[in-house]
Amino acid sequence: MGAVIRIEPAAGLTGNIVVPGDKSISHRSIMLAGLAKTPVLVKNFLFAQDCLSTVSCMQALGVKVEQKAGHELVVTGNGLRGLVEPDNILDAGNSGTTLRLLLGILAAQPFFSAFTGDASLRSRPMGRVIKPLADMGAVIAARRKGRLLPLSIAPAAGRLTGIDYHMPMASAQVKSAVLLAGMFADGTTTVTEPYASRDHTERMLETFGAGLEKNGTAVRLRGVAELSAPAAIEVPGDISSAAFWLVAASIIPGSKVTLSNVGINPTRTGILDVLGQMGADIQLTNERWSGREPVADITVKHARLQGVSIDGAIIPRLVDEIPVLAVAAMFAAGRTIISGAEELRVKETDRLKAVATEFTKLGGLITETKDGLLIDPSPNLRSAVCYSYHDHRIAMALAVAGAAAQGVEIEQPDCVAISYPGFYAQLNRFNG
Repeated sequence: MGAVIRIEPAAGLTGNIVVPGDKSISHRSIMLAGLAKTPVLVKNFLFAQDCLSTVSCMQALGVKVEQKAGHELVVTGNGLRGLVEPDNILDAGNSGTTLRLLLGILAAQPFFSAFTGDASLRSRPMGRVIKPLADMGAVIAARRKGRLLPLSIAPAAGRLTGIDYHMPMASAQVKSAVLLAGMFADGTTTVTEPYASRDHTERMLETFGAGLEKNGTAVRLRGVAELSAPAAIEVPGDISSAAFWLVAASIIPGSKVTLSNVGINPTRTGILDVLGQMGADIQLTNERWSGREPVADITVKHARLQGVSIDGAIIPRLVDEIPVLAVAAMFAAGRTIISGAEELRVKETDRLKAVATEFTKLGGLITETKDGLLIDPSPNLRSAVCYSYHDHRIAMALAVAGAAAQGVEIEQPDCVAISYPGFYAQLNRFNG
C-alpha cells in the first residue's frame, strides 16, 4: 500500500465479519502471562503493531513468546519476580498501553530500564503516570521535567509502598499502571476514579489469581506473592474495531452486517449505548463468556439516526470510538454535541482537531470546542484528499465517511496496522 489510498463509495454492506482480537486484552494477556511461572496459550491474539511492541518488550525482559498456528501465542514467564534487566532501551513504538502499563511493572524491579517510542509517543504526556508511581517510591526520570519520553527507571531504594490514589480524571492506563505496581508493593494499593474506565486489567488480574476488592469506582489490591496462570486465554474480538462496521452499516443504506465474537465488557460498550440512543438497529445474540470477559455476536442494519449529546460518565466507555461516532453524527438528523472529551487531545494525535479539520474537507459541518465537537447534519458531502495524522482511528473513520458518501483519498493510510491490519481489505471485499 502506498502513501495514499482511495476509498470508493459503497453500496449496502452485507455479510459476516470476524473482527481482530481486542487490543487492550491482547496487551494485558502477554504482560500477565509473562509474570507467571507456567506457560499460557493466548488465543485470538491481535497481531498488530501496538501489541507486537508489548511482545518485543516482554521478550527483552526475559519472557519466552512463541507463535503458534493462526493467531495463537504461547507465553512462558519466570514468575512474578523473574524479569531480567534488558540489554537495550525498550521501544514501545506507538503504543501508549505498552509504555504506561509496563511502567507500573518495571517501577518495582531491582534493575535499570529505559523506554523510548516513535515521534507520536514521544510527544504524549507521561507525567500523570509517573506521579503516582513516584508516590509509591519509584525512581523515574524523563525529558521535559519528567513529562516526556525518553525516560529511565532506576531501582527503588526499597520495595514500593501501596498508596491510596484518587485520579483527577478517569484513565484505564494510569489505573492499570498503579495496580500493576501495587502487585509488587508492600501494603494495599487503592485507585479511585471519578468515572469507571475500562476494567480489563482488573479482570485479567483476577484471572491470574490476584485478589481485588471493588467498591464503586475504587479498586483495592494487596501485594501479590505469585500469580496463578490459566492454561489458556481466549481474546474476544475488539469492540473498538467493530465500531467502524457498526457505524458503516448504520449509515449506508441496504446494509446488514453480523460481527462475531465481539467483547461486550460494560466498560467498553458506550458505542452500543450511544448508537442505540441515535436510533441504530443493533441486536446482540449468543451472549456468553470468554474467561471473565463477556462476548456476543452483534447484528447491525441500516437505520435513520438522530443527533444526541455525549458527555460525562460515558466518555471513558467510548473515548476511542469518538472519531467514528462523529461520522455517524454527520449522517444523523439534528445536532450532536460531544463534550468532556479533552482526553482526545493527547492521543496518537489531537483527535478533536483532526476530526474537525479532515471531516470539514469532506463537507462535514463540524465545530471544534475546547473539550469536544459540535456536529450538524452534513447533506452536501463530497470527495476530498484527507490526512490520517498517522492515527489509525482517524484513518479508519475517514474511510467509513468516504464509503458512506462520495469517496475519500487518505494520505498515510498504513497506520491502520496499529490495530486492524486487514481493515482496508475487508472494506474492499464489501465493494466487490
